[in-house]
Amino acid sequence: MAARVLVIGSGGREHTLAWKLAQSNHVKHVLVAPGNAGTACLEKISNTAISINDHTALAQFCKDEKIEFVVVGPEAPLAAGIVGNLTSAGVRCFGPTAEAAQLESSKRFAKEFMDRHGIPTARWRAFTKPEEACSFIMRYSDFPALVVKASGLAAGKGVIVAKSTEEACRAVQEIMQVDKWAILFSLQCLCFTDGRTVAPMPPAQDHKRLLEGDHGPNTGGMGAIVQHLRYFPEALLKSLVIIKFFLKELLDPYFFCVLYAGIMLTKDGPKVLEFNCRFGDPECQVILPLLKSDLYEVIQSTLDGLLCTSLPVWLENRTAITVVMASKGYPGDYTKGVEITGFPEAQALGLEVFHAGTVLKDGKVVTNGGRVLTVTAIRENLNVALEEAKKGLAAIKFEGAIYRKDIGYRAIAFLQQPRGLTYKESGVDIAAGNMLVKKIKPLAKATSRPGCDVDLGGFAGLFDLKAAGFKDPLLASGTDGVGTKLKIAQQCNKHDTIGQDLVAMCVNDILAQGAEPLFFLDYFSCGKLDLNTTEAVVAGIARACGKAGCALLGGETAEMPDMYSPGEYDLAGFAVGAMERDQKLPHLERITEGDVVIGIASSGLHSNGFSLVRKIVAKSSLQYSSPAPEGCGDQTLGDLLLTPTRIYSHSLLPVLRSGHVKAFAHITGGGLLENIPRVLPQKFGVDLDAQTWRVPRIFSWLQQEGHLSEEEMARTFNCGIGAALVVSKDLTEQILRDIKQHKEEAWVIGNVVVYNLKYNSTLPLNLCPPFGLALAMAAAFTQLQHDNTRLLPCVFLSLSGSNLQALIDSTREPSSCAHIVVVISNKAAVAGLDKAERAGIPTRVINHKLYKSRVEFDTAIDQVLEEYSTDIVCLAGFMRILSGPFVRKWDGKMLNIHPSLLPSFKGSNAHEQALEAGVTVTGCTVHFVAEDVDAGQIILQESVPVKRGDTVATLSERVKLAEHRIFPAALQLVASGAVRLGQNGKIHWVTEE
Repeated sequence: MAARVLVIGSGGREHTLAWKLAQSNHVKHVLVAPGNAGTACLEKISNTAISINDHTALAQFCKDEKIEFVVVGPEAPLAAGIVGNLTSAGVRCFGPTAEAAQLESSKRFAKEFMDRHGIPTARWRAFTKPEEACSFIMRYSDFPALVVKASGLAAGKGVIVAKSTEEACRAVQEIMQVDKWAILFSLQCLCFTDGRTVAPMPPAQDHKRLLEGDHGPNTGGMGAIVQHLRYFPEALLKSLVIIKFFLKELLDPYFFCVLYAGIMLTKDGPKVLEFNCRFGDPECQVILPLLKSDLYEVIQSTLDGLLCTSLPVWLENRTAITVVMASKGYPGDYTKGVEITGFPEAQALGLEVFHAGTVLKDGKVVTNGGRVLTVTAIRENLNVALEEAKKGLAAIKFEGAIYRKDIGYRAIAFLQQPRGLTYKESGVDIAAGNMLVKKIKPLAKATSRPGCDVDLGGFAGLFDLKAAGFKDPLLASGTDGVGTKLKIAQQCNKHDTIGQDLVAMCVNDILAQGAEPLFFLDYFSCGKLDLNTTEAVVAGIARACGKAGCALLGGETAEMPDMYSPGEYDLAGFAVGAMERDQKLPHLERITEGDVVIGIASSGLHSNGFSLVRKIVAKSSLQYSSPAPEGCGDQTLGDLLLTPTRIYSHSLLPVLRSGHVKAFAHITGGGLLENIPRVLPQKFGVDLDAQTWRVPRIFSWLQQEGHLSEEEMARTFNCGIGAALVVSKDLTEQILRDIKQHKEEAWVIGNVVVYNLKYNSTLPLNLCPPFGLALAMAAAFTQLQHDNTRLLPCVFLSLSGSNLQALIDSTREPSSCAHIVVVISNKAAVAGLDKAERAGIPTRVINHKLYKSRVEFDTAIDQVLEEYSTDIVCLAGFMRILSGPFVRKWDGKMLNIHPSLLPSFKGSNAHEQALEAGVTVTGCTVHFVAEDVDAGQIILQESVPVKRGDTVATLSERVKLAEHRIFPAALQLVASGAVRLGQNGKIHWVTEE
């Protein structure tokens, strides 16, 4: 994307906005109208002379220049209605309409607004006559400070905090609106808002007085700081919480902009001094340099009403300070046209210099305003930042320059005060935790059921099994989490459904044992407790407990600073259920060949496979805020993926209690391939036909976008089946009717079969959904029969060992018959060794160059194999020919993979041979190693088509994918005893009795 953006204004704020926007990869160029010397001629920034007062001409200019959106900096154009006029002309504009801008342009309007909405502010009066204002001031002379403000726009200079009644009375000669306060200090809280979401920025403190020590006349601002929140006093933290709460009360469709709240911290608590509807100056110069996110993306999301999907991220543990350099005579009369030097020297110090009242004249930068420029420093603490800023101020020179050297002095003094630490300052807010408990108590109370009257706050929860109606019960317990589906919820700022995922994952598991869910416990952990987010999550958990028929008996909220990034949290759930002793599932002794498998529809992805889902989305052209793929409904992709996991206890428990169900499988982690075998006797598998059920479109999209293999799909996702029942064939129709009466969608999807080891471990299953996208997917959902002994293979490699990771992954599966004990290479520092070490597998390097003969080299290898009690050897890219004695010793116990369909194309250049021969099909072969090269007995093969235009590289990549499937499969066959090398030297498939 190559967007062009227009910034309206000519100050330091506008230079900062243009500078930050130009950092975006989405932005081709930033135009500034009218701009200053700092925005005049940079690589991606330049000025334009278009009038900002003629809105019709400006709108046409934006269309002619293909401006993506306009950012309005100063308050005057906002009050003049520039946003409404440009928007009406079809130009996107970041800023409030004139109606909304009244919060800033009319202080009286703002005060009445705050009173109307109950926002804490000082008692106030508006006057038109100076003598009435002075009379009011004298009546409240006991207050240490009075704030005198102009009702209209005043370029940041319309507010005076008087230190005495005499000073306040002098101020009313110019300014006629009066507030009374006992002020401790002030704070500026800014946020992005799209009318629904509030995204706060780091709070700033500006310094209005001209001279050091906060003396001298009031100005538009002589500097500002942003200090890490943990260094602010408790009163400041309270003000941030209060302002964030009240800002949400202000949101309406007019606010697609920045909202700025000026806060006074008083002895009576925080009070709102004023609202502005744009970035402050110089606050902008000290806040935006801390923005880690792309400002263009944040503004676009705000304009789209999707700020929740692109919340800004800020630099952590950094302090910012900006100091204004002003002209001699400011804020009164001052001289223009004074040359400024020293910019390169300041920038060489790692500082940012933002121009304000500057202009180019005869190739030189000269002064053109009262506040000339700002010098901004970003450092680890305030003291260091101030000292660095001073160096920049000393480097930049122009005659009569005025600036303060004590910006941030109050904060520095505060930081130097000795004080004891508190638990809250360490990051744990007990008061917030207590407030959360108060909020969620009624939610938990509403889940009370027979056997349990929920009352949060005790050390433990009690449940009365007799009161719940049980006579001879067994208890079932389950625990689970939601996994990285949480990442999507956090990125989409949607927290109200993730609680159902947590409950469903636990109660569906205990339902597989035939248990009725009785009570549930949750665990919520975060780095910083956000009451609104946590309440939304727990409310979702409580609603889900109601659906499941279990009580939310208790839980734990853990606030753990530094354990999680801002906005992140994790969940765990614990469910306990019960069934009468004769109701326990599965009934393994009753399952027979020919039993029917009934599939119950899932609501979507449920809560498994989301690490893979997130990778696929990241590589696709879609964002979570994008419309869902075609055929997936009228919702965003994020909302589709966050569809909550279906809870089956209410609908299926009556069916299970009928006694007609032999087994219930919850299709959870491991997908269809691994969950159904968990409820079957070892000698049985199932034969499923995916044409019998409705496969949601999202699964097809994921496979297509991720180029996923059939086995990967079936092993990772539920593919539309959230649960499976095993029932007798003669009861199938009755059970289907019972299920559908409880509003569940169900199908007959397959039947139980006797598993015969002489056949391949996968059966054809065609997942071809009715929406036209053909998917050829795996597989048989069967389980190899093997004893509890796991054989111990070793892997040989010379380079990257591209198949090693596939072997590692396969042997880590709970059902694996093998466990890799060592990886051996004849070369050091190769990628394959790194893979093994990351997996915690021992490695050995045996350099063949150190041995006089192959036999000596092989003997050294054999000693390592004996050391690790190795049973099987796998050659994964091992580039050495092994000696005859070694091969004979490991006959029938050593596997190799070759990149062709043997016996065709033996040797090291199989792909070249295949392309030269012009074949249309090649593939790969796993075979036992024999003394002759590539001549051993074949265990498994998989074909790969040779495509027109294939090169060695493209063909090799496709063959590797097949290798990654069949090498692990062949290892499992050999390790399980399903395949062995017979005494006659031929492959022998063991037939199950």
